[in-house]
Amino acid sequence: MPRFAGARPGPFAVFAMAIAAFCAMPAAASAQDVEAFYRGRTINLIVPSAGGGIFELSSQLVARHLGKYIPGRPSIVVQTQPGTSGIALANRFASGSDRDGATIAFMSRAAPQFPMIGDRNAHYDSLKFTWLGSISSYANDAYLFVLNSDFPAKSVEDLRKPGPATPIGGNRTGSATVTFALLARDVLKLNIQVVRGFPGAAEVMLAMQRRELEGVASDLSAFTGGGGMRDMWNGGKVRPVVQFGRLTRLASLPDVPTGRELAASADDRALIEFAEMPFFMALPFAAPAGIPEDRARALQAAFLKMVADPDFLEDAKRINIDISAIDGEAIKKLIAEAAKTPPDVLARFKAMVGD
Repeated sequence: MPRFAGARPGPFAVFAMAIAAFCAMPAAASAQDVEAFYRGRTINLIVPSAGGGIFELSSQLVARHLGKYIPGRPSIVVQTQPGTSGIALANRFASGSDRDGATIAFMSRAAPQFPMIGDRNAHYDSLKFTWLGSISSYANDAYLFVLNSDFPAKSVEDLRKPGPATPIGGNRTGSATVTFALLARDVLKLNIQVVRGFPGAAEVMLAMQRRELEGVASDLSAFTGGGGMRDMWNGGKVRPVVQFGRLTRLASLPDVPTGRELAASADDRALIEFAEMPFFMALPFAAPAGIPEDRARALQAAFLKMVADPDFLEDAKRINIDISAIDGEAIKKLIAEAAKTPPDVLARFKAMVGD
């Protein structure tokens, strides 16, 4: 069973090597055409979620810096599309539209999994997308299952006790908030009720404050990044109970067990490992399949230069987004490795997320 551990990035110096590789390529005959295409143009950066969460914050960060490394220095505008699921956006990027290189997206990190499990709505091959890279590989992050800190249940053991199910909020089916709430319920055997349909993290947080919900699964970086989620975290209003997306416990959360630690069997652990794969490409950006090759190379090279830019890194630090970037090839390796997951594990995952 693939463990997805070897795909984690090495030292940040890997980007210097990647940039050098790009620079060593022969200059494309249409290099001037690339600059001419982007000069004075606006690139649309689509975010398939409601505003206010880590996905929009990350996209706004990229929008502020990426353009200066693209020939022609185009401006970049973020478009949040709360009604667009990750699958719908991936289908759009595979459909043949948006292939001029003027549209990029914050791509759902779970999107590559749905074709693997035979989702009938997923009509795309994510390996064909023009992956620019991810600004996070979760080296210093975790996907936390948290509760309101004054809720009577304080631990996994408490949540396994019989009684009324604890309501946990989520977005739509296929989102990480729902998938990991289901994992907590079905694999870790927590006595919870998964309440879906919230447009975004802000709405879930409000529902927790109103005590309509008692918990949620979300990125640690979302809690520390800004807005109401940071206020709840810094104010001690939420309590982490499980950390997913980790091979080991974060040093800052030594008393919070990982999902892998809590797995009761090898099959349970294998399921958790497949589910966690997207976190190693935690905040990915992509362009559609089939854009002109010279524009694809320009976007990918720009992304690599951006994540090494001191101004970008300082801006990310200012809004509390930890950067542990990987390039587009590393994302493709993660996807290819996930595709090797045994069929019985894929079938179990499909049955769970299709609930």
